[in-house]
Amino acid sequence: MQKYYLCIDLKTFYASVECVERGLDPFSTNLVVADSSRGKGTICLAVSPKMKMLGVKNRCRIFEIPQTIKYITAKPRMKKYIEYSANIYAIYLKYFAKEDIHVYSIDEAFMDATKYLKLYKSNPIELAKIIIKDIFKTYGITATAGIGTNMYLAKIALDITAKHNPNNIGYLDEEKYKKELWHHKPLSDFWQIGKGIEKRLNKMRIYDMYDIAHTNQKKLYKEFGINAEYLIDHCIGKESCTIADIKAYKPKTNSISNSQVLFEDYSFEKARLVLKEMVELGSLRLIESNLLTDSIGIYIGYSKDIIKASGGTKKLTNYTNIYSELLKSFLEIYDKTTNRNIAIRRIGINFAHTVETENIQLSLFTDQEKIDRERKLELTICSIKNKMGKNMIIRGMDLEEGATTITRNKLIGGHNSGE
Repeated sequence: MQKYYLCIDLKTFYASVECVERGLDPFSTNLVVADSSRGKGTICLAVSPKMKMLGVKNRCRIFEIPQTIKYITAKPRMKKYIEYSANIYAIYLKYFAKEDIHVYSIDEAFMDATKYLKLYKSNPIELAKIIIKDIFKTYGITATAGIGTNMYLAKIALDITAKHNPNNIGYLDEEKYKKELWHHKPLSDFWQIGKGIEKRLNKMRIYDMYDIAHTNQKKLYKEFGINAEYLIDHCIGKESCTIADIKAYKPKTNSISNSQVLFEDYSFEKARLVLKEMVELGSLRLIESNLLTDSIGIYIGYSKDIIKASGGTKKLTNYTNIYSELLKSFLEIYDKTTNRNIAIRRIGINFAHTVETENIQLSLFTDQEKIDRERKLELTICSIKNKMGKNMIIRGMDLEEGATTITRNKLIGGHNSGE
């Protein structure tokens, strides 16, 4: 049976939501979504389609917008965007079972439409039109769709061909892909080919998908290793991964990571305080998820990249999720590897090799009673935070100058929640 996938994207989602909330048309309104209180250098999370027509690029900085353009600035409201996204997901559930939907991002999702075409007595394009119309009629958000005979082609149809069609729908099968896009440039327009990969391909005198398809595969493997496989498949429009494969996937090893860009340049000591806060939040997340870790890592990025980032990893003696034990090890790495004389702007931490608590045998050399008491306390903290809000219970260090936890607890995805 020929398979058909839909990839639906909510056009300039954040900006469209802000326009709809104001009763404005995104296609005739100049609006940018950005927190202007952070200064002219702040990044615009989204710009309305009208702004794009005027040449303003998504993800630009406020100072890059021409002064001749008058526009509305909307402060990001992540909670509102998540609410819209969830409601639109409910529309998808009207047409497909959740097993056949893969949410790719807050504004994009894949659907395996194969077995539903006969049910709805329609072809893929007609079904896409029905869903797009439903989204617009219900929430006023314009959507675009890519349709393909595999997930890759659906994504490419969305990203490259849909924008050129008046109905905002693109369709590709393998033959159509070769005919229409083999000589498309630049390569970075294609899914999973970033500017860095494109530059490396160009050095090999490879400038389009046709060139990849006609290049000696040994050269590709030599340059890209195992990642050459997806280039070789994608250059001819092949993709074996299905939504069912994604749903069934279980990673061999798991990890939990957290990072943040500081609001301003931080000294060694102030950044050390933020690290303590981050380790506490990571510990709570491990405990709440019933996970333990035996390997940690830290990343420190310096202001204006004056020097290379520092950090390191450490293998722990035992598996743990206890804050006091984790903090001691993190501070050892930080104090040993961090430059004390250069301002710090980025901090990242990682808890690797996580496993479920019941899968680890208790050690004879640890004070299990003490550990159980601390874990019980941390679980109580988690319960209070979940019921009453993240800032209902905090540590004393969260009130010190330079602490970021209270502020960041009000954010979603690093942006204002809108509350």
